[in-house]
Amino acid sequence: MTETIEDKRQLLKSLREQSEMGGGPERVERQHLQGKYTARERIERLVDPGTFMEFDRFVVHRCTSFGMDKKKKFLGDGVVTGIAEINQQKVALFSQDFTCWGGALGAAHAKKICKVMDFALENRIPIIGINDSGGARIQEGVESLAGYAEIFYRNVKASGVIPQISLITGPCAGGAVYSPAITDFIFMIEKTSYMFVTGPDVIKTVTHEEVTKEELGGSKTHNEKSGVAQFSCRDEDECFERVRELLSLIPPSNFRKQELKYTSDPVYRDNNKLKDFIPANSRKPYDMKEVIFDIVDDQHFLEVHQDYAKNIIVGFGSIGGIKIGVVANQPQVLAGVLDIDASVKAARFIRFCDAFDIPILTLVDVPGFLPGTVQEFGGIIKHGSKLLYAYAEATVPLITLITRKAYGGAYDVMASKHIRADVNLAYPTSEIAVMGAEGAVNIVFRNELKGLEGEAYDKRKAELVEDYEKQFNNPYRAAELGYVDAVILPEETRQRLYEYFVALKDKKIEKPLRKHGNIQL
Repeated sequence: MTETIEDKRQLLKSLREQSEMGGGPERVERQHLQGKYTARERIERLVDPGTFMEFDRFVVHRCTSFGMDKKKKFLGDGVVTGIAEINQQKVALFSQDFTCWGGALGAAHAKKICKVMDFALENRIPIIGINDSGGARIQEGVESLAGYAEIFYRNVKASGVIPQISLITGPCAGGAVYSPAITDFIFMIEKTSYMFVTGPDVIKTVTHEEVTKEELGGSKTHNEKSGVAQFSCRDEDECFERVRELLSLIPPSNFRKQELKYTSDPVYRDNNKLKDFIPANSRKPYDMKEVIFDIVDDQHFLEVHQDYAKNIIVGFGSIGGIKIGVVANQPQVLAGVLDIDASVKAARFIRFCDAFDIPILTLVDVPGFLPGTVQEFGGIIKHGSKLLYAYAEATVPLITLITRKAYGGAYDVMASKHIRADVNLAYPTSEIAVMGAEGAVNIVFRNELKGLEGEAYDKRKAELVEDYEKQFNNPYRAAELGYVDAVILPEETRQRLYEYFVALKDKKIEKPLRKHGNIQL
């Protein structure tokens, strides 16, 4: 009997419904009981309503090993792929379906991901990966491994061309972790997402260490200790909101100029809060985030890596609608000192901003690099150079504001005029020196002070410290030499920064011809 047009329509409808069922009602229910959405529900909650267009929903695997050809095949092969819009901006995305073979990756599954990644790169739109997978599909052997490598290769090709965002919404283990690791931003969910190369059972067998999944690779671990992830979210809904917020502050590719962000916040309002906010005593801490909130539009600042290396702050905001990246020392944590973790954190953020033509504002209050054997043995020389390299390599507009102190090599590294920041500003209370007054006096006048004791020692040292402070505890020596372009009042910070960013909007630097530099890794 010949099939009618209606029969064919019904078949399509039936196949669509089948593909939307994932692994079936029981497995979907199990997913919900774990506090997790399904692959399709995640897409629906993340993107603008009604904008998702799916690719390859009827793809199935072709594996015949271990009786796979006799088992039920799931339409879509355990991953949902397609394009959609977020904030009216096109994005490409894939969402692994844990209800189908635990989201395990096989050849067809990987091919779908590669296809949507290629689409994203060719059309210069961001790619978002929602990871929820038990790892490689063992039955498919080396084809699964080949699939991972194809994805890794595309991650590297797309790096610096389109933003790559990874959401870890369940397990992500073994070789699977290296795709998110190459992407620009990783979001994790508290108590439901995990990342590790080898799991607790393997570790117990090999090293006899007892560790839980949460301790080994949970959101807290990777946001606070390892620095692998940039964002930690209470639940999936908060994660989707943060992703939407991030995409509103970054461009869709390195080919597109940034669009102005709408704001009703007046550009020429005074920063009255900052008049007396920064303590005159250089040893007294204050919260640099309060300075940032007062400068940016609508007090809206999206901090990146909030829980890692807290002695430095990085994140996105805007001034007068101009979207910027912010790098700032945090005097409230370790006095804002630079250490290994802070250097690497800031360097990677700077390189992202530079790749996507996002201007950078650097707020400086730094006493130097953290001393000690832990830092030296850990390679502070190598890791500190990454921050220096990132700033010196950057060709985007760079504005630096010294809010209080800038000492030693850390002054040079934090976007100083000498490594080609465009505009270097300072508050009247700022100080630029090799080191603090007391330390300098102890070294320079060591022999003179050696012969003094008691009150005579204290009096002479106080005189020398005061004299040193008069010479260096102000920005004017640096301003005389042209190392500081202008000394500004704290209350005029926002308007001056806006004016400089406007002046720099068409900045263009021709790079020397080379394949690439050799940054310390």
